[in-house]
Amino acid sequence: MSHDFFPVLPSLVLRSTRGNYDIYIRSDDSFALYAKAGDSFTEHHERILLNSGRKNVYIRHDQRPEYFDHITSHLGETLLDEKIPRPTRAQLFYETSLEIVEEIFTEELPPGIDRGEFNRVFEFVTKGVSFLTLENSLKTMGSIIAHDYQTYSHSLHVFVYSQLILQTYSFAERDMVQFGLGAILHDIGKRMIPEAILNKPGTLTTIERQHINTHPVHGAGVCARLPLSQDALNCILFHHEKLDGSGYPCGLKEPDIPLPVRAVTIADIYDAIRSSRPYSDGTDAFRTLRIMKEEMPTQIDMNVFKRFIQILSGNGII
Repeated sequence: MSHDFFPVLPSLVLRSTRGNYDIYIRSDDSFALYAKAGDSFTEHHERILLNSGRKNVYIRHDQRPEYFDHITSHLGETLLDEKIPRPTRAQLFYETSLEIVEEIFTEELPPGIDRGEFNRVFEFVTKGVSFLTLENSLKTMGSIIAHDYQTYSHSLHVFVYSQLILQTYSFAERDMVQFGLGAILHDIGKRMIPEAILNKPGTLTTIERQHINTHPVHGAGVCARLPLSQDALNCILFHHEKLDGSGYPCGLKEPDIPLPVRAVTIADIYDAIRSSRPYSDGTDAFRTLRIMKEEMPTQIDMNVFKRFIQILSGNGII
């Protein structure tokens, strides 16, 4: 029966505005209805649960869409609510992010992104940028981000890391939002690549590698009609370009690769090496950075890379 429910923190559901989902409490292996959909709760009700030792409440899996629709619509105000503990807000940020990005990358038809999907991603990026500007946010995020190579979680990681790099520069907020959109959509073109190739455990053939290398072009094509700036499209199209011209799809060299793309590239490479994939195990942060420094000195922007190292070391990631 427990597989019919999923746990959530009380502070994420027991708020003055409520969604269209029921809330349950657990006693051993049984679940009892605690609140019906639409009921209104206050901090007092939350304290009662916490004081009774209940760290979680439960929601039925068949009401998961209603739950995530609700928390997404209140994401911005929740992330910036100082009454809610920072670890709780970070957990909400991460779980909501995964849900939204997963929707994009698991949707089979149509092969592009419709305007409704895009608006949800845009809203998430905008709110996510605001949350990441809060002091020491990465300390909490770093303890939550679990590295795996699912495309949707990888995209979230690239968004987080590249935003933290680019916030060390003096970009306008509207530009940061566009960079964030480019980062979170950077691998959207992989929707056009067969899963058998993406998840192949062995070495790719030359033809398979060429097929995967088309995903930046596919991604730019998918997003071409969306209200993205050229900066965002650059991040999607050029994130596999290298400063020495050895990258793809265009073989660009250093002068032609914009700074936001360089940051997304570094975030992309770092998370790919760190993550466990079908054909290799992930590595720790220190070894990943050493690989990048020793094996890619002519391919990535070392000045941007040094900023990234400072960010990770300053937040206890390495």
